[in-house]
Amino acid sequence: MKKTALNHAHRQAGATMVDFGGWEMPIHYGSQMDEHHAVRRDAGVFDVSHMTVVDLMGPDSEAYLLKLLPNDVRKLADGQALYSTMLNENGGIVDDLIVYRVGPEQFRIVVNAATRDKDLAWMQEQSRGFDLELMERPQLAMLAVQGPNALEKVKSALPATLAAQLDNTKPFHAVWEGEWFVGRTGYTGEDGVEVMLPEDQAETFWNTLLAADITPCGLGARDTLRLEAGMHLYGQDMDENVTPLGCGLGWTVRKTDNDYTGGEALQAQREAGVPHKLIGVVLEDRGVLRPGQVLIDSEGREGLITSGTFSPTLQKAIGMARVPRDFTEPVRVKIRNRELPVKVVKLPFVRHGKIRIET
Repeated sequence: MKKTALNHAHRQAGATMVDFGGWEMPIHYGSQMDEHHAVRRDAGVFDVSHMTVVDLMGPDSEAYLLKLLPNDVRKLADGQALYSTMLNENGGIVDDLIVYRVGPEQFRIVVNAATRDKDLAWMQEQSRGFDLELMERPQLAMLAVQGPNALEKVKSALPATLAAQLDNTKPFHAVWEGEWFVGRTGYTGEDGVEVMLPEDQAETFWNTLLAADITPCGLGARDTLRLEAGMHLYGQDMDENVTPLGCGLGWTVRKTDNDYTGGEALQAQREAGVPHKLIGVVLEDRGVLRPGQVLIDSEGREGLITSGTFSPTLQKAIGMARVPRDFTEPVRVKIRNRELPVKVVKLPFVRHGKIRIET
C-alpha cells in the first residue's frame, strides 16, 4: 500500500490504519464519535495527502477547462475556487473535484485518490489540441483543518504571512506563498482550510497543529461529517452511470452553453426528463441506513440508499438516496426482512454545527 508522509505520525498518535483505495490511512485514533464531535464543536485535522493535486498551465488552460468541466471557470478571479464534476461523453460523472484559479493562465485541480489513474488519463485525452501542460504534484502533502475554531487555531502553525492573510480570505478562496497553498475549502460542512505543503514539512506542521489542541481525525469521522453536510461521495452517490442532473448536482452545470464534454447528453436528458433525483432520509425507527438498501414509496416505486450512516449530531440514522423523480411519501426502507418508515428531508442534515432539518 502507498503511505503518506504522515504515516509514522499517525501511528504515534494511536491511529488504527486501514486500506483506503490502495493507501494506508487512519480510520480513527480511538473514537470516531469523539473526532466527529471535535470537528462540529472545535477543530480537527485530517491527513488528505492521498488526494491527487494537478497543476494546469498554459495559454489554453481556461479554454481547456471550459471543455473538460460543466461548471464555468470564467467566473473565477485569481485565488478563487469552485466545485465541479468532470463528465464523460454520455454525461456520466468521471469524478468530482475542486479547481482553483492561480493566475490568468494557471489553475490547480484536486481530484479523488481512488480515481487518480482514470482521471489523469481522461484529463490528458481531453487536452489534445490545447496549448497547455498538466503536471501532477505528488511531492505535496495535504491536510484539512476543519471546525468552528479551525481558522483561529491553524494560524499558529502557518507561515506568518499566510496566517496574516487568512482573516481576509473568503470561503472558496486561497492564498499561497512558495509551495504552501491554503484554501478555504473542506469536506465536513464546517469552516476551515485545506493546506498543501512540501512533504518534508508535513510532520512538523502536523505536530504543531496537535500542540494547538487540534484533534487528529480519521477517515471514519470524515465520512459521517460529509454525509451530515449532504456532500457526495464518488462511487456511491455518483459515478459514470449517473449525470449531475440525476444526483442533485445540477447546480454545478453552467446554463450559458453546452460546449463541454457531456453537454449534449445533459441537454437531451433535460428534454426527455431527468429520471432520478437525490433525497435525504432519516430513519424513524431503530437501525442503521446503509448503501444498497432499497426504499419503497407510496406507489411501490423503488429507490436506493447511496450513502447511509448513524449521525452523531442527530443521534439518528441518516442517508442519501437516488430515487425516481416522481417518488412520493410515505416512504419505507427495507432492512433485512423488515420495512421501516423513513422521513424525507431536504439536504443538508447539518451545516456549520446547526441541525438544518426538523427532527
